[in-house]
Amino acid sequence: MIRLADASDEPDIRNCAKQAYARYVPLIGRKPAPMIADFVAQIAAGVVYVATDGQNGFQGFIVFYVKDGYFLLENVAVLPSAAGCGVGKRLISFCENAARQRGVNSVCLYTNAKMTDNLSIYPKLGYVKVAERTEDGFNRVYFKKDLT
Repeated sequence: MIRLADASDEPDIRNCAKQAYARYVPLIGRKPAPMIADFVAQIAAGVVYVATDGQNGFQGFIVFYVKDGYFLLENVAVLPSAAGCGVGKRLISFCENAARQRGVNSVCLYTNAKMTDNLSIYPKLGYVKVAERTEDGFNRVYFKKDLT
């Protein structure tokens, strides 16, 4: 199940981000942006959704919102214990369906260039690499998926 996050989900979301991104800290040389996000503000803004299993056990989360006429998928993370079970794909599909329902025709996202797994996963989900640039000291790779 995927549902809108509420304030009580913040500790699980923060823990998930910590676990999911910890392996990248040595590669990047510092915590990646998703580890230091202001989840309290994002939850309050209504842009965070959580995935749970059949018993309401937390599995992962996604952050997305409309920006400049497209959906920006800002963050998607899955607990390592739930990795490989399709949770990430379900969360991304949920984002894409939300975009379609709101009449938004594309989803854009970025990932750190050192997160090499992501560089192969997103194209398999239909995302096309559209740019690379350095922002806030991070080397980012941008992807876009047209939904029409």
